[in-house]
Amino acid sequence: MLEVANNPHVRLITYANVKSVEGNIGNFKVVIEKKTSFVMENLCNGCGECETVCPIYAPNEFDLNLGHRKAIYRAFPQAVPSIYTIDEKMCIKCGLCEKVCKQDAINYNMEPQIETINVGAIIIASGFKTFTPNGMYGYGKFENVLTQLELERIIAPNGPTLGQLIRPSDKKHPKRILMIQCVGSRSLKTNPHCSSGVCCMVAIKNASLIKQHDPEIEVYIAYMDIRAAGKSYEEYYLKSREMGIKYVRGNVAGVIELPNKNLMVKVENTLSKKILNLEIDLVILSVAMTPSEGTNEIAEILRLEKSRDGFLKEYHERLDPISTKIPGIYICGAVQGPKSIAESVMQGKAAASLAKIPINNGFVELKLIKAIIDQDRCSRCGLCAMICPYSAIKLDTDDRFTVNEVLCKGCGMCVSSCKSESITLRLYRNLALEEYIDGIFELNKTS
Repeated sequence: MLEVANNPHVRLITYANVKSVEGNIGNFKVVIEKKTSFVMENLCNGCGECETVCPIYAPNEFDLNLGHRKAIYRAFPQAVPSIYTIDEKMCIKCGLCEKVCKQDAINYNMEPQIETINVGAIIIASGFKTFTPNGMYGYGKFENVLTQLELERIIAPNGPTLGQLIRPSDKKHPKRILMIQCVGSRSLKTNPHCSSGVCCMVAIKNASLIKQHDPEIEVYIAYMDIRAAGKSYEEYYLKSREMGIKYVRGNVAGVIELPNKNLMVKVENTLSKKILNLEIDLVILSVAMTPSEGTNEIAEILRLEKSRDGFLKEYHERLDPISTKIPGIYICGAVQGPKSIAESVMQGKAAASLAKIPINNGFVELKLIKAIIDQDRCSRCGLCAMICPYSAIKLDTDDRFTVNEVLCKGCGMCVSSCKSESITLRLYRNLALEEYIDGIFELNKTS
């Protein structure tokens, strides 16, 4: 992140949303709304004096609400750029931050700013979010049932407990921990997709970290299948077994909270055919990776297709997993589906390389097979614009439907749907096809 921030060829527009995108490859017009932070970015030096004097505490989103932050805060310690933001909903306008700021960076009268930029290509990398397992295995009801992401914030050195592994209910050090895999995934009731083995490896990693921190802790992992499909992943899994992590292949029937806040978990071991009743101090749920809110928003703005799992759909899942149906718009990372860090890095580099090619060349080669609209015959019904999967047909200022030849792929759906037969395809016009047919009959006569 620091390399990006210090690169003179990269411009960071943070704390902003994309409002609209128009145009085509080489000439996209992007409208961006920069939200109000009430702190002037060009003046703030990230000293933190404002945060020190702020009297208001609020739940910390970065710590998944397990810790607290001030009403004026920095998103997280390594945030780039390292500037502060005022939470408008929590701020009481006491003015202490404004008084203590030596840079005069606080401005309570700031307004959102709208900016339009022109770009040649777009890469979407809006990431993912984790599935919220409300009501599953007591999550949201029992304090000592957490997700893997919440566990990671607890054991992180800069987390709410400064890296101390304690359970939320009574701040005691847990002695028995159970991790439950595939929560909210591989199920027709929630998400049918698997998170590509990411959940398995995250559970193994966190379990290994816990055993390194305290070898006396008993760690169980209840799983359906361990999917360790990556370089050295299987070896990492086998090493975790040597550390004493206990794997139970089976289904968790239920979780009950005891008076001492411990959890009684019933597990069906499908290998030994036995029912295990485990008294556990802390239950950790490995939840599914799902599309982020930003992914859904950008899909609507760009009219991109989504696959069944809700992630953005690539042009071809095997031969072209980076491009989309719109030339000049590329996807990478978990926006296309659940991925590990290594896979996301590979896709990011691939997307950057693909985007660079037409920009460096300065031109794009197009196939001649494009739709043509006969304006004299067109009835202006608009059916072609609604049915076009590439959003290539739009109503112009002269109340005419026109074809964007850059976006048009020549699929012919508009031709087959046009009731007035006013749309044809180049190289496949009706007159040319009729000539071909007449020629075939003439050959039959002579033969």
